[in-house]
Amino acid sequence: MQAVKEKLQDMNAIRKAKAEARAEEKAEKEIAKARMDVAHEVRLAKEAEAAMDLHVAKAGKRVDNELAKHTLDNSNAATMDAANGPTYTAN
Repeated sequence: MQAVKEKLQDMNAIRKAKAEARAEEKAEKEIAKARMDVAHEVRLAKEAEAAMDLHVAKAGKRVDNELAKHTLDNSNAATMDAANGPTYTAN
């Protein structure tokens, strides 16, 4: 009878140890999944930031081009006015 009781206690101890091991493994898997999700989000954020930098650079180039066009147009208009005299328009 004593041997059966000890065997049952051993089986209960083994069952508890296995349950604890499963719970620990599950927690480790959840942590690993969370780390992977965070790494994925960080990668997406870096890609989005790089895309934004590219868009900002393109916008800056367009602004520079437009400013260059307008300053070129204004300087041409000023030389035309100086050469031909003032231009008057009817209102």
